Amino acid sequence: MFDMDLPWWEFIVRGAVVYLALLVMVRLSGRRTVGQFTPFDLIVMLLLSEAVSNSMTGGDNSLGGGLIIAATLLALNTAVAMLSANSRAMAKVLDGSAVLIGRDGQFFDKIVRRCHITEADLEQALRAADCARQDMQTAFLEADGDITIQKKK
Repeated sequence: MFDMDLPWWEFIVRGAVVYLALLVMVRLSGRRTVGQFTPFDLIVMLLLSEAVSNSMTGGDNSLGGGLIIAATLLALNTAVAMLSANSRAMAKVLDGSAVLIGRDGQFFDKIVRRCHITEADLEQALRAADCARQDMQTAFLEADGDITIQKKK
């Protein structure tokens, strides 16, 4: 339970490598937030955690090894959040920026498809903004995955 099969520093390196690799993969995979996950997105996240667990522990099931990895992941997450908060350039890289997906009542089909937005997502955003399609001035896919609709004046 307390005997670690690997040196303590290897847990830190393994945790950091997996964290950074997943950060890049998740960042490249799209803009959905946790609240917008479909059941399929949730399944992928659960399977990702299972897929990388052995790569972080290296087969070690000790309490100490697990705590070292947990502390490493929390420290990295805090560092990434601080980096994003203190640097506009890093915030853009890590968090992304808003994408114009529609103007004057028309959505840009090519951009909408590239951003993996469904027609149902667009209709839901229009309803949430209490805006008919023809009354839409602009539509943005925000960095956090929300769709913002601005009405014509």
